[in-house]
Amino acid sequence: MKVSNKKRKGRGMRRFGNTILVIVVILIALFVYFNIATKISPPEIKDMSILEVVRENPSPDFYKINNSWLRKNKFGLWEMYLEGSPFEIGVINGKLTKELIKIQEDAFVEQINTLIPSKAYLRFLKYFISWFNRDIDSYIPEEYLAEIYGVSFSASDDYDFIGNNYERMLNYHGAHDIGHALQSLALVGCTSFASNLNTEDSSMIIGRNFDFYINETFAGNKIVAFINPEKGYKFMYVTWASMIGVVSGMNENGLTVTINAANSDIPKKAAMPISLLTREILQYAGNIDEAIDIASKRQIFVSESIMVGSSVDKNVVIIEKSPATQAVYTTNTNNLVCSNHFQSDVFRKEFNDQSQNDESVSEYRKLRCEQLINEKPKLYYEDVAEILRDYKGLDDENIGTGNEKTMAQMISHHSIIFLPEKLNAWVSTFPFQLGDYLSYNLKQVLNEAPYIQTNTILYDSVLNIPSSPFLTSSDYQKFDEFRKLRKKIKNHIREKKQLKNEEEIIEKFISSNPEYYQGWILAGDYYSTHNNNQKALMYYKKALTKEFENISVKKEVKAKVTDIENEI
Repeated sequence: MKVSNKKRKGRGMRRFGNTILVIVVILIALFVYFNIATKISPPEIKDMSILEVVRENPSPDFYKINNSWLRKNKFGLWEMYLEGSPFEIGVINGKLTKELIKIQEDAFVEQINTLIPSKAYLRFLKYFISWFNRDIDSYIPEEYLAEIYGVSFSASDDYDFIGNNYERMLNYHGAHDIGHALQSLALVGCTSFASNLNTEDSSMIIGRNFDFYINETFAGNKIVAFINPEKGYKFMYVTWASMIGVVSGMNENGLTVTINAANSDIPKKAAMPISLLTREILQYAGNIDEAIDIASKRQIFVSESIMVGSSVDKNVVIIEKSPATQAVYTTNTNNLVCSNHFQSDVFRKEFNDQSQNDESVSEYRKLRCEQLINEKPKLYYEDVAEILRDYKGLDDENIGTGNEKTMAQMISHHSIIFLPEKLNAWVSTFPFQLGDYLSYNLKQVLNEAPYIQTNTILYDSVLNIPSSPFLTSSDYQKFDEFRKLRKKIKNHIREKKQLKNEEEIIEKFISSNPEYYQGWILAGDYYSTHNNNQKALMYYKKALTKEFENISVKKEVKAKVTDIENEI
């Protein structure tokens, strides 16, 4: 009997051991499969000799490789010219902007760590994105893979734990798409508009705010890049170090592109990043029909509006594109406005877009933009800048500085104005859209760029638009104080720490931007964190009297009020 028990125990231990072994083998197999499935191999490059070139530094903030160069002008805006094959352009881009790439990636990772302090969740996010993006390279033209690969040689090794240099640079191009898909109630709230349409006097004009904010460091190093590719049209675009995709740009044929996020379902896997699609349009489309044709051939994984202006067609249209459908929206009027909802009949019937239209700021901001456009019979470039800088609500109501319903939300990475028929562009300088807009003529810059000298000025100082008077006003100083205190209070809420002189600080915070509902909510959250329900209730109720950016946030505040009232 004892022998039998020992045998049974032995068999049981062997079965247990075999089970553990099977589990270990399965886990190893899954790990191996995951790494194989998510590994993205770089493109094959026949001639890699460009990697041997050395960057010259003729003067401070001026870097040169052959005819390509990077320099910072006196307004703090980086200007860059690149020429060559895709891989050559990428390598030279990386070598010229090596320090800026490190600064931008540091800023990006710092912000991710701030938003997601959990290391476990960050690890999960890393593996999720690797799996999500496992086939992303199959949707991207070979020349852009080669260009990104070229840039990646200059990326820092500090972030190998996220992925190798090539995989990181590639995945960063889809970050905008992933971010806006996963936070459909917190879209990047860009606005673009065109005016003076259907005229014969070459006055068609386009303005756009690219409202995308990581942090001050990221926003402070924008680049206006002029590209002379091996194939296609020469073009300019506003970007940041390592970003070869286009969010705002114009080519030598007078074709412009800008992109605005629209409401999206959560995608199942990545496809072509929208900024690389617009890069392809900018590089290879000479008119609107060609732009539409290029867009129709590509698969994307989020919904986006692409505003395309054309000097050839003397017109502007909006290509509305989702992962499954494409439509084109046009107008017979003199003005066309694009915010963050689709407007064509094809998409207006869709439930998700109607939800976006009802609950978001998009329709409100579109109406405000139209209101400002209609105040003048014809818009000149100074008028467009004034509209892009407007920080009031409908009928000039004060709804709080920084409210997403305003044109100038004080989060713009850049703002730009195009006069396509004259190849003129005005690019904003730091901060946001409030600094000077520098005037560039694309034809003139492309003619001069290969022969640039240290002291050559590329922008036309006569046509520059001076900085906004708001920048030196007491209202801006108050807003700057509001931003600093908001960051401080958020940190104390997250860490559940008590503010010293809390009443004084909260009062100063609220008074610095009293019409903005977010300040009142944050004050309520602070007191709620420290179990002062009476004060939290007071601030939440006051917030409900202000202009909210969307209905869902207002519902959340009402729920907080109900919960506190039930407890008291």
